Amino acid sequence: STILSKSSNNGSKQILWFLAPLDDKGVAFLKIEHDNKSDEMRMWLPAFKKVRRISSSKKGDSFMGSDLSYEDMTSRSLEENRYKRLEDETLDGKDCFVLEVLPNEDIKSTYSKHITWIVKESLIAVQEESYDLGGGLRKKKKFFFESISDYHVINKIFVEDVQKSHTTTLTMEDIKVDSGLDHSLFQEKNLKRLPRN
Repeated sequence: STILSKSSNNGSKQILWFLAPLDDKGVAFLKIEHDNKSDEMRMWLPAFKKVRRISSSKKGDSFMGSDLSYEDMTSRSLEENRYKRLEDETLDGKDCFVLEVLPNEDIKSTYSKHITWIVKESLIAVQEESYDLGGGLRKKKKFFFESISDYHVINKIFVEDVQKSHTTTLTMEDIKVDSGLDHSLFQEKNLKRLPRN
């Protein structure tokens, strides 16, 4: 698929439009994360001419048939989890902290825990394993970054659903930062409008 994505506030607001393949063209997704209430997620489905609200009970569902779930598409705030430092490891030649991340019960996560590798020098998460509610390994994720104007920006995500023996690679190109986005862009009405740029 080819997607145009715009985000603000470190990814807490995101709107994206599917441009290709033709079957998916015009499908759009809006995510607005909140600190003190449930996140908002909506999808515009042109074939049905309706906006569908993604409820918290559906956050484990696949996002557009990929190995990413709606929950995978949202950030995790520090307060929503408990943390345990595991033994440090070297990953791809980089010294990493390794953390066990346990979601608080009130979060209603579809995962029981995550093991996350964070590069010590940059404090960037580069790898993660996510476990289902039964404690079994569900997904392996790898995150790749590039530096743009002093920002570390994700340019590729690789996800393997271990239980389904299936993978998804999400590649970001033509990334722009500090582009002066208007915050009014992040509204439901804009899901129906394919942008020109």
